[in-house]
Amino acid sequence: MTTEARHHPLHHPLYTPLAVPLSERPPAEAPPAPPLRLAPDRLRNAIAAGAGAVALLWGVQARPSARLDAFFATGAHLTGLLAGYGVLVLLLLMARVPAVEHGVGADRLARRHALGGRCVLGLIGAHALLALCGYAVHTRTDLVTATGDLLAYGAIAAATAGTGLLVAVGITSARAVRRRVRHETWRAVHLGALLAAALGFVHQLAGPDLAGGLLTRWLWSMAHGTVAVLLVWYRIAVPVRAALRHELRVAEVRDEGPGVVSVLVRGRGVALLRAEPGQFFRWRFLRRGLWATALPFSLSAPVRDDTLRITVKALGDHTRRIRRLRPGTRVLASGPFGALTAHRRTRRKVLLLAGGVGITPLRALFETLPGGPGDVTLLYRASDATGLVLRAELETIARERQAALHFLLGPSDGAFDPLAPRALRHLVPELAAHDVYLCGPPAMARAATASLLRAGVPASRIHSEDFDHAA
Repeated sequence: MTTEARHHPLHHPLYTPLAVPLSERPPAEAPPAPPLRLAPDRLRNAIAAGAGAVALLWGVQARPSARLDAFFATGAHLTGLLAGYGVLVLLLLMARVPAVEHGVGADRLARRHALGGRCVLGLIGAHALLALCGYAVHTRTDLVTATGDLLAYGAIAAATAGTGLLVAVGITSARAVRRRVRHETWRAVHLGALLAAALGFVHQLAGPDLAGGLLTRWLWSMAHGTVAVLLVWYRIAVPVRAALRHELRVAEVRDEGPGVVSVLVRGRGVALLRAEPGQFFRWRFLRRGLWATALPFSLSAPVRDDTLRITVKALGDHTRRIRRLRPGTRVLASGPFGALTAHRRTRRKVLLLAGGVGITPLRALFETLPGGPGDVTLLYRASDATGLVLRAELETIARERQAALHFLLGPSDGAFDPLAPRALRHLVPELAAHDVYLCGPPAMARAATASLLRAGVPASRIHSEDFDHAA
């Protein structure tokens, strides 16, 4: 059924759809084999186990001593090793390894990356301070003199330069700064993290924890080499191979509403990409003004006939240029990424909750999630009817599937909140027994999550992903 809610959920007009045979729609391609996925808890446990192994490496080499300089030096060794390990973890999280991306989710990885970055900078600061204090005590000099003496060592100078690069990355990643920095500038600064990791590796090999043991040097080198290979393979080799194999080009740009267009991208053997409804790609359109930036957009329809479709709303310079794309424009697509897919489902009944252009991944799920009549419900929040994207398609899918479809219209600052717990429970009977897929603007997503929790939906069954913050 389809309803529009403008004021109070009890006043929704109801619409009973006619049954339309599903056979009239062109069949979707047979789904490919499911990809490998690393569960979030397994990733967390693996990272913790690695940190424990690093601490064990430090512990077997530590020599207890009551001397103050030895105390400082021992602390410097531990924080330095953990900082080096932390840098490797940060690079691994952003290497775009499919098993990690599909199991954890790109936005969750980005948040863990940001948190890990702050921890690494703290460890580096502690390492530098402890090492400086230990050297000053050992040589009986002041901190200024000790600083000058230490910077005369090449490995320490390299580590200092690497720290400066990491600090620049941290500053540009701060929320207040990132809003004011162009994406291209932010990404260029982030490339400095690779050089910082290399400089830190040089420093670590010269340190006492690694220089004295052939096995530890080999293991540390292998860990760095493995992460380097994963970065090169998944961020460079795989996208280049996909570009050569699939030869993606813009097939059509279709107006969907005020400031909204759908872009159809066609290529060869697109099914080999194994894209699932709910996932996104990073798109690079090879035309002036767009080629330098990879833009994250989710699929707004299942893959059919070697065609991918995205639906984009003009919100900035790059998205405004997309509506001027011409058929035949070459496209580089990296992906698929994201974990907002059917594999997260744990219950028979599913609620899809969308806001604005966040409907795009949920529209693909609305069509493809298995279920009988009444098993799938879609709530679509917008300020007015003009803000509803792909409305005709949603209504057609609802008729064919005999699914519930409610348009929740009204200003966000209105007297009535259609996303309040009581309103949600009225629209979706047995709401607490549903899985919920959520996608929309950040403020709407936060408010909806809070309401769902108050309505009794466990946090483990609220599935969301912020594609715009998937670095």
